[in-house]
Formats: sequence, structure tokens, C-alpha cells
Amino acid sequence: MAGMNNTNGTGQAMMRMVISIGVLIVATALLFLVAPESFYPWAKAIHILAVISWMAGMLYLPRLFVYHVDAEKGSVQSETFKVMERRLLRGIINPAMIVTWVFGLWLAWKVFGFQGGWLHAKIGLVLLLSAVHGYLAGAVRKFAEDRNENPARHWRIVNEIPTLLMIAIVILVVVKPF
Repeated sequence: MAGMNNTNGTGQAMMRMVISIGVLIVATALLFLVAPESFYPWAKAIHILAVISWMAGMLYLPRLFVYHVDAEKGSVQSETFKVMERRLLRGIINPAMIVTWVFGLWLAWKVFGFQGGWLHAKIGLVLLLSAVHGYLAGAVRKFAEDRNENPARHWRIVNEIPTLLMIAIVILVVVKPF
């Protein structure tokens, strides 16, 4: 019975997430169509919020892996980590990455015309961050199948990669050194 409630709760949470993303998309489209001159600050705000959400998940997921490594396979603790990792990836990290890319590319095109060395470098670093995202998504699948072979130390090191990329990206965006 508890498993059914958990599944139902997961389904309801996913439905709320889908509805929220749908409302965001519709509101954004309406704003773009009705008041295109007001769209830029909203696009920038949504992009920043998505980046914050994406980074929060990218920093938390490898930390969950550090603790998951120590949980005995098949234990309640291990199964709980699997649920947490899956929900974090599907409910926060994936949607946040998509919104980040959509609004980031719009801003790069509309505001900067894809011009500037700093912008090219930033896009390159965001591509690397997306590759790390893919690596972490693969790790979620491996943990779900009890096939992780990496020690906690590996995940502690991986945990630092998004931080370093984030620092470099923020410096490029704020300082625009080239």
C-alpha cells in the first residue's frame, strides 16, 4: 500500500511540474506576442532562475551519489536515494537545463547576435556543463540498476566540476573579458 501511495505521489508531483512548465511556456509566449518590447527583462529573469535551479540540482546530485555509494544495495536507504536522484533529475535538473538553453539561446541571438568572444566561450562552457549533466543522468540510471562502480571520492571530485564551470561562466558574462 505504501508503494502505491509513493507512486501516486510521484505521479501527482510530475503532473504539477508539467502544469507549471506549461503555464510558464504559455505566459512567456503571451508576453512575447503581446508586449515584445517588455520581453527582454522577463527572458533574462527566467534564464537566471533556470540557471540557479539547474546549478542547484547539478551541485546536489553528485553529493547524493557520495552518500548512495555507502548504502547497501537493495537497502531501504539505497532505494530512497534512487527515488531522490530520479526526482531531482527529472523534476528539477532536466527542465531547468531546457529552460536555461531556450532562453539563453534567445538572449544570445536577440541581444548579442551570437557575437563576442566571451559569448562563444560561455556557450562552450555551457556545452561542457551539459555534458556533465549527461554524465550525471547516466549515473542516475546506473545507480537505479545497482551498477555504479565509482567510489565516493570520484563523486566528490565530480561534484566540483559544475562549480568550476559556473564560476568561469559568471565571470565571462559579468566581466566580458574578450
